[in-house]
Amino acid sequence: MHLLPDYKTLRQETPFEWSVTGSYLAYMKMAEVPIRDFFLEPDACIEVYRAGRQLVGELFGPDVGVARPTTPPISYGHPHSLGAELYFPEGGEVAVEHVFQDSLDRAIAALKQPVDFGRAPRAQFYLDFLAKVKKAFPDEEVWYSYSWEGPVTTAYELRGDAFFLDVLDEPEKTREFLGLITTSVLDFYRWHCTISGRPVLKPDGTMICDDIASMIPPRLWETLVLPYWDQYFAGMTTGKRTAHVEDLRPAQVPFLETAGLWYYDPSVSRQLNPQIIARECRVPFGWRLVSFHYRNMTVRDVEDFVFQAAADGASKVFTILEGTMCEAAHVPKVEAFIRAGKEAKRLLLSGATRADLAKLVSERGRRKFWETWLA
Repeated sequence: MHLLPDYKTLRQETPFEWSVTGSYLAYMKMAEVPIRDFFLEPDACIEVYRAGRQLVGELFGPDVGVARPTTPPISYGHPHSLGAELYFPEGGEVAVEHVFQDSLDRAIAALKQPVDFGRAPRAQFYLDFLAKVKKAFPDEEVWYSYSWEGPVTTAYELRGDAFFLDVLDEPEKTREFLGLITTSVLDFYRWHCTISGRPVLKPDGTMICDDIASMIPPRLWETLVLPYWDQYFAGMTTGKRTAHVEDLRPAQVPFLETAGLWYYDPSVSRQLNPQIIARECRVPFGWRLVSFHYRNMTVRDVEDFVFQAAADGASKVFTILEGTMCEAAHVPKVEAFIRAGKEAKRLLLSGATRADLAKLVSERGRRKFWETWLA
């Protein structure tokens, strides 16, 4: 059994939080390290966390959370262990081969075979990488960020666009495929725990990252998403279940409550806004101001974003620093986010209501958020 939320009171009892957090992307920008070097050269990665973190801290001050050192974040460790090649382009993020795009049957057969996850070439490469980063930062916990994704996203990683035809053309085989994927992901996770030294069954909780679930039609969520999420969570935690899923549609949001989530991170989700999420489910949620939004926003827009999101029900409003946000034109906007986050939290702690926060939004902001803020 896992810890079940009481949705009658959960959102009201969840305290409002805000955060601004550094990331490797901001640190790379400040350290002037190319992304391909960061992913493939331990010394470059160490420089990013050593020099880049310091420069970001000096730029924004102590209100910005510090990202701890990790090996380069690769979410495709699991498919690589099944034979998928990883690609490291100049100037871009790592990509993964759709190794079974030619055959669903071949994918199913491969997933039925035992796998020695530690023998994959990049697994060994990043274990050596990990040792070097740990040596450079002996006083910090260094995470082995050679990882995995949720079941539906993994299915897409293995099959590519063919997966979306599988869902409609071969539903029974697709369900078998997803069940085998989830079992394999959990096997990979248990192997990963032997590296990190963490317990397999975490008592506090865990988050699933499964963006491609947003591309499963709502009518199929009960058969093609929820059973495999439940299998995934049951294999990792007896505690709170949380999820990061980008680009959900309003009709999919109620399933987050069916899944028993304690928290939902929509991140980049053009189809949603805080009002829609609050209306469609009772799960506490965050609302993120993403780096590319800053380009077209004023300082007052940023403040309005924070106050309106909080007024409309977000339990957390957050932003994660990326490269462009360290440019001089955007630093005052990040500072405005911090000020507004502090003020929203102070007011709510002192007894103000969400409706009181809405009064702090400018007239322009009331028109902009949420109908036209992405225009």
